[in-house]
Amino acid sequence: MRGPHNIIRLIRMGATLERTGGMNVVLDAFQAPASLRIVAKLLGWPFKWLGLKGDPEMPSAVRALVALGPAYIKFGQVLSTRPDVVGDELAIQLRVLQDKLPPFSIEQAKEMVRTELGRPVEEVFSTFSEPVAAASIAQVHKAHLAETGEAVAVKVLRPGIEKRFGKDIDAFYFAARMVEIFAPGARRLRPREVIEHFEGVVRGELDFRLESSAAGEFAATTKTDQGFTVPQVKWEHSSRRVMTLGWVDGIPAGDVDAIDAAGHDRHALGERVLQLFLQHALRDGYFHADMHQGNLKINAEGEIVAYDFGIMGRIDEYTRRVYAEILFGFIRKDYRRVAEVHFEAGYVPADRDIDEFAQALRAVGEPIFGMDATRISMGRLLNYLFEVTERFGMETRTELILLQRTMVVVEGVARTLNPHINIWQVSQPIVEDYIKQSIGPKALARDLFKTARVLARFGPKLPQLAEAALIAQTNSGSGEGERKRTYLGPLLWASTGGVIALTAAAAMMAFLA
Repeated sequence: MRGPHNIIRLIRMGATLERTGGMNVVLDAFQAPASLRIVAKLLGWPFKWLGLKGDPEMPSAVRALVALGPAYIKFGQVLSTRPDVVGDELAIQLRVLQDKLPPFSIEQAKEMVRTELGRPVEEVFSTFSEPVAAASIAQVHKAHLAETGEAVAVKVLRPGIEKRFGKDIDAFYFAARMVEIFAPGARRLRPREVIEHFEGVVRGELDFRLESSAAGEFAATTKTDQGFTVPQVKWEHSSRRVMTLGWVDGIPAGDVDAIDAAGHDRHALGERVLQLFLQHALRDGYFHADMHQGNLKINAEGEIVAYDFGIMGRIDEYTRRVYAEILFGFIRKDYRRVAEVHFEAGYVPADRDIDEFAQALRAVGEPIFGMDATRISMGRLLNYLFEVTERFGMETRTELILLQRTMVVVEGVARTLNPHINIWQVSQPIVEDYIKQSIGPKALARDLFKTARVLARFGPKLPQLAEAALIAQTNSGSGEGERKRTYLGPLLWASTGGVIALTAAAAMMAFLA
């Protein structure tokens, strides 16, 4: 229920940060100005006694987020991949949120497996270990199938997580509504729609049947990608709250020392993880949208192994082309074209000045080129981009939220592996290849052929549709109208058929050429 009672939850959030000592850590990490620090203290300190205590053994910021619940933990997971935004110290602290949270008991896990699979654990698995990883939504156990002896990973949903997550989201909706009321200038960011999108994504993460399906589809679309692999889903041992996958042996992508000790090329791995994400987003329109270090491993062959498919992103072909053109324009420093693409796609209101927008984009892009990546502050860059979007009245594109968020996360992972990586240089070959395939003569031929194929399906129905339209227009019953109806029906059908034939012929000729 999204009512004023959520004020208490928001106050408790500030109070928890204050009580655990996380308030100063967060404010320092974001280099908050003095005015914001004063407001935060005034809201947090008087209600400190309302704050959750958390686990004193944990670092202060981590302690606060874990105490507040799964939605806050998800936020911390994203920040853990951005040392350039929150600083190295806080990023390292937050990394434990990825897969090292306090587990629930093995007895609870076994009971969940028994209830979900309808069979005792001992009947399904010959071994079932203590938790080997625990995250915000679920935890993982290593087991062996009783029938074959194959090693598998059994993912079990945290008991009561659905109800607790619902309460967090409820408070977020209330906060979004308050922002819209008291900060009208922020309405263009559509905060409630952002929360709706976030809720839909994580609701899907709470149903392992959907995650199993996503894992199967992702494995199919990426099966030819060199240096990348996805574990196989064991459908007969999976359900809504239990998911079984083939076991993955490997080094966590965030364990830089172990990767070096194993003799893997970290710089090559950093480039590969970034390029793989772009390939999946642009080529397939289907990508892993939670690619933080806790969800990636490096196996003995040096391949990147992905798992945890609860959050997947999907973008349509038109949006992929727009996104690619924007990236390509930045890579070529063609800021005028980047501005044009924004206007053509409707991302910027048509009444704004395109030349001014191009100039603003140049101010964003130019500092990136020719610099060591370690000297670029992504925090300052994102802050400047926000100012540009506010100035030109751009609205939040909810369909691109996951894409933008994942791009930030993946860049953070790549920088962990290779601190000197330049996102634009690494992206260039992937984006250029996509541009060649999707924007040009062959792409036009494919589009025409697809259009002709769709129109051809309606061929048998077009005469009836034309007749019905003409009857509706000539209901007056005039003789002239009746004659028009009689003769125009076949003519419309003939002309439509001719258009279909010509379109198909043109498409085939262009394709063959």
